[in-house]
Amino acid sequence: MARPLVAYLLEQESVEITVASRTLFKAENLVGGHPRGKALQLDVEEASALDTLVSQSDVVISLLPWVHHLEVARLCLAHGRHLVTTSYVKPEMEALDSEAREKGLLFLNEIGLDPGIDHMAAMRVMDGIRNNGGAVESFYSYCGGLPAPEHNTNPLGYKFSWSPTGVLLAAGNDGRYLEEGGVIEIPGSELFTHYWFVKVPGAGVYEAYVNRDALPYLEIYGIPDARSMYRGTLRNIGHCETWRQFKRLGLLDRERTFDFSRLTPREVMARMIDAPGDDLPKELADYLQIPEYSVLIKKLEWLGLLNDYPLDLKEASVFDMFGHVLETKLKYAKGELDYVLQHHEFTARYADGRMEKMTSTLIERGIPDGDSAMARTVGLPAAVATRLLLEGKLPLTGVRRPVHPEIYIPVLDELERMSIRLDERTLPLSAQTD
Repeated sequence: MARPLVAYLLEQESVEITVASRTLFKAENLVGGHPRGKALQLDVEEASALDTLVSQSDVVISLLPWVHHLEVARLCLAHGRHLVTTSYVKPEMEALDSEAREKGLLFLNEIGLDPGIDHMAAMRVMDGIRNNGGAVESFYSYCGGLPAPEHNTNPLGYKFSWSPTGVLLAAGNDGRYLEEGGVIEIPGSELFTHYWFVKVPGAGVYEAYVNRDALPYLEIYGIPDARSMYRGTLRNIGHCETWRQFKRLGLLDRERTFDFSRLTPREVMARMIDAPGDDLPKELADYLQIPEYSVLIKKLEWLGLLNDYPLDLKEASVFDMFGHVLETKLKYAKGELDYVLQHHEFTARYADGRMEKMTSTLIERGIPDGDSAMARTVGLPAAVATRLLLEGKLPLTGVRRPVHPEIYIPVLDELERMSIRLDERTLPLSAQTD
């Protein structure tokens, strides 16, 4: 995610950027010897070095794992520095709002893809509805990062364009949304049993399952009277049933550990279901109460989980084993492209009784031999916002998301200049088709 961000900022003649990474050569590769770029080796656990680095900057961009953002934010408060992140606003970050305002600082979070472009695309349509005297009745938001169709080359229909650990952890999240005035609660254990099909114009049909808690966005988006509010993740057909069975097998178990210097994946899988392992495909099918010829068994075989071979792990959890296997098998090969899909659906009611359906759709492909679609759609919004902040064009303070026109209008305009475009359409509600 850092590469397109760094490249964009180095194009700005008035900007000097320091890239700090635990691994120096990674920082050096990002800077590429540019005269206005500097590469440093930094371990975020080295408090003194981190403090010095923050003190020497005007704006700090944190692309660290979210657990480190709060430490960086506190240093920004101490030294009077602005902060930009692409991560969700946690309660601990929200608690810094008043102090940031008092010091005239902007802590801009959620300025990536999801969260980020999703907020900005939503607010542009919703503010348009309000400005025309209407009210938002429903909002459904969907987003997913997938292999481009021509590079969808594995039976799971998925490849990692962001943290594999993050993907696995998200598979256990609870979900909540509003549908026709009723609150729907989805516990993490049932996440993949509650999904539906969504047609994305120009891209095809996908599965959608709930992404975290959508209800806070009623307030964030200023639509407290909406009857439906949903945020979902898009995946290729078959994903939800496959991952439901992965969870039934205990493959996301972070507590149960094995010594992988002594045991093979086949032996661990057999122990997970208390089976002898003599005919593991049949034993797994019996355990899950599915036919032995089921596609799930074929997927487990393709992943290598039914085979005897050593893993480069020692004592580790089943979760760690599964993540290791997936990271090995579900990676993009050189030259393969990813696909970012984002699709919003709105229903609006106007004072004269008229109703409309609006959609806002983003389809972004990776660049051959260049940045991935995920890297561009996460990194570039943060880069553009940073430039605007340095130029004094973001007159906001406090802990913020990009839901304000002062932020989303110039950022979306600049993204469009870089060919990251939203296709917005409006239909009278009676004219909508399947």
